[in-house]
Amino acid sequence: MRLARLSAALIAGATLAQADGAALIVDTDPVTGRRAETAPMALLARGFQDQALDTLVSRAGTPDEMRSALGAFIAAIDDETDRAAVVLHGRFVNDGSGAYLLPAGGGDPAFAQVATQALPLGPMLAVLAQFPGQAVLVLSESEETETEGRFLSGGAGALAIPQGVTVLRGPEDDIDRFLTALAQPGTELIAAARDAGLTVDGFAPRTLVLLDSPPPVAISPVTPVPGTASDDALWAQVSARDQEQGYRDYLAAFPSGKHAEQARTALAAIAADPFRDARLAEEAMALNREARQQIQRSLSLLGFDTRGIDGIFGKGTRGAISAWQKQNGFDATGFVDPEQVTRLDAQAERRAAELEQEAAARRAERERLDRAYWEETGAKGDEAGLRAYLKKYPDGLFAEVAQERVAVFDEERAAKAAAQDRQAWDAAVAADTVEGYNAYLAAQPNGAFADQARARIEQLTEAARPDPAIARAEAEEAALNLNVLTRRLAEARLDQLKLKPGEVDGTFDERTRRAIRRFQEARQLPVTGYLDQATVVRLLADGILR
Repeated sequence: MRLARLSAALIAGATLAQADGAALIVDTDPVTGRRAETAPMALLARGFQDQALDTLVSRAGTPDEMRSALGAFIAAIDDETDRAAVVLHGRFVNDGSGAYLLPAGGGDPAFAQVATQALPLGPMLAVLAQFPGQAVLVLSESEETETEGRFLSGGAGALAIPQGVTVLRGPEDDIDRFLTALAQPGTELIAAARDAGLTVDGFAPRTLVLLDSPPPVAISPVTPVPGTASDDALWAQVSARDQEQGYRDYLAAFPSGKHAEQARTALAAIAADPFRDARLAEEAMALNREARQQIQRSLSLLGFDTRGIDGIFGKGTRGAISAWQKQNGFDATGFVDPEQVTRLDAQAERRAAELEQEAAARRAERERLDRAYWEETGAKGDEAGLRAYLKKYPDGLFAEVAQERVAVFDEERAAKAAAQDRQAWDAAVAADTVEGYNAYLAAQPNGAFADQARARIEQLTEAARPDPAIARAEAEEAALNLNVLTRRLAEARLDQLKLKPGEVDGTFDERTRRAIRRFQEARQLPVTGYLDQATVVRLLADGILR
């Protein structure tokens, strides 16, 4: 297990220095992991070597090693620990309730693998929550991760951040710039993070400092050790340039010097990074997220798939850059330099103009065919032609005109249908029979009067059912042997009482029967709608039968 314990750390306090603390650095990226001693994370750890913090660094990124690193980090915390920090670099996913750091290696993760092999962020946040105001979590996202199934999403997602914990996150290039600044004593955390383009969440006071400038101390004169000053001076120059030849020059001058082991480690890291010069050239450009997105757009425009335009140079973007470099005669390093960016922009601009010209040509041809088809169909004005045009060109040049003209045909058809509906209903009402209303419903099943027709059918059907009481009342009225004059007198009396018997013509129709029923009901007589002796007496009090 490549788990190194260093006398260095990140701290997440506001102004306290030289205090006990613990830090964990996990780097699962196979490239940055190989740049062990020159990567910003490793340089940061070495830059904190004089601080009283216990730092654990894991670079292999296997599931077992990540879990061991987390366990060692937790074990390093004791009663005297007053601050803690965690820095994670690699690919992240989330399941909606928590986020995970994936182990080293490619491939799109499945939910079952994440649950058993990835490193959950929840326990780390729980540990950091024990140091409110003095805890920081840094997430360096190497690329957007594609996932399998519906249970996972790429990226760390939204985090449930405990009170007092500072969370900083961003793409690896932005994080690298931030960590470089962070190694400088007195750097204000929040300002440095925002200058690097990071996202700041959680506890974020303006004066938050990770490493205070050390207080001035009195330096006692010492007797110089022969060779020490020149050793340190040469090493300061060599380490500042960070070049292979410089390290070799140092070892040639001081093969057993104070910094010989560091020089050999740096040389080994350089040898393990075949594209180091190209990487450093790109890093020197200090591309911000917008610039990286523009490079991704240019590559995509030229047909090179970057797997997203998010400003994160992950495997997809590096592969697209390599393919473009190979096609254009450059070394396929996957890293860009100013000359390549200029050429890439020019090619993309030219390709965009070509695509626009091609689009304009296609548009002109489509409009020509559109106009020709219109002349043969919709321009003639008939409904069939208009509908044929809209079927072929629903969004064509003349689509709005065609739709307006078709709407006129539809309105005329609706008006005609309404007139036919009204005519059929009037005929049914005139007949006022079950057969007449059924005929209306057969012709107009969804007509405007369909509900009224059904209600009237129910009334007529109910009225047609034999009722012994009505039959007796009808017989009693027949037995009275009323002549036309008597009937007219009865109707006149009902009309006088405003019971609406209809025409006073001696003919008892449905309106007359309704008026008689109203009269009988108001006077608590048997309600039949037919005249009997009691009704006639009450209706014509002076003796209508004389």
